Amino acid sequence: MTNTPAKIDPKLLEILVCPLTKTVLEYDAERQELISRAARLAYPIRDGIPIMLPEEARALDEEELSAKR
Repeated sequence: MTNTPAKIDPKLLEILVCPLTKTVLEYDAERQELISRAARLAYPIRDGIPIMLPEEARALDEEELSAKR
């Protein structure tokens, strides 16, 4: 059994926005996160479900923000 990350429905990605800034999110399939550059946060995706709670998000550092552009 392979441990492949869950896929996110593209339609869902079109409607999801950052709960803090209401800006577009970027999908990081490798890390299974939704990135909000405006809020400088990465929201986790667990079992295919985006966890859109700021307290669950990981803060992004300068290196991550500039590397993913």
